[in-house]
Amino acid sequence: MGTTLSTLKPPEGARRKRKRVGRGPGSGTGKTSGRGHKGQKARSGGSIARGFEGGQMPLMRRLPKRGFKNIYRVQVDAVNLDVLERVFEPGEVGPAQMRARGVVPRKAAIVKILGRGEVTKAFTVKAHRFSQTARDKIVAAGGTVQVLSELEAPVAATEAQAEATE
Repeated sequence: MGTTLSTLKPPEGARRKRKRVGRGPGSGTGKTSGRGHKGQKARSGGSIARGFEGGQMPLMRRLPKRGFKNIYRVQVDAVNLDVLERVFEPGEVGPAQMRARGVVPRKAAIVKILGRGEVTKAFTVKAHRFSQTARDKIVAAGGTVQVLSELEAPVAATEAQAEATE
């Protein structure tokens, strides 16, 4: 006979009974309910704060503090010209194509083109930022440079993710 809803049950040993404390000396967890005698950990609400060292100055307060996290930091992903030359054919290259080929991370919001390497193909490169060397090399190879607005950068990232899922 096959399995039906009325005959379903978990495998042997998969479900353990709840530990019932304070139910007499024969249970093994009677009287003090497994908490031992007295002390802070035996009391209700007797939990100790994380990092508390019994009144000694905690490690996190003994160590010196250094630096800060800039909450206005902007993540810029760099791509060098030698990578464009190796990965792409002549034509239009933008952040969406770079994400699709894995040249920049999928979450890349702002892309900057840097000038390492040589360019022999005529690219129309669209990016948010360009180094002067990269601009000069792209134009010298017969290509064009198009600067994208950084305000629209996150929108471009979500468009690329939508294209990837389709």
